[in-house]
Amino acid sequence: MKKMTTLDWIAFVLVAVGALNWGLVGIFEWDLVAAIFGDMSALSRVIYTLVGVAAVYRIFTISSKE
Repeated sequence: MKKMTTLDWIAFVLVAVGALNWGLVGIFEWDLVAAIFGDMSALSRVIYTLVGVAAVYRIFTISSKE
């Protein structure tokens, strides 16, 4: 198994944050990102975008790391 780079760790953390946030939305109907940064504020939109980009990155790199 290949060692994870800094970019891999950042993407992992962002994907984990996104997964936890969606879990909270699904179970409790509570959006943690919106609660912290404001409902669809500029900063929350940046967070959502970074989570999405990190997910795409992980999709395309997860199989190449093995």
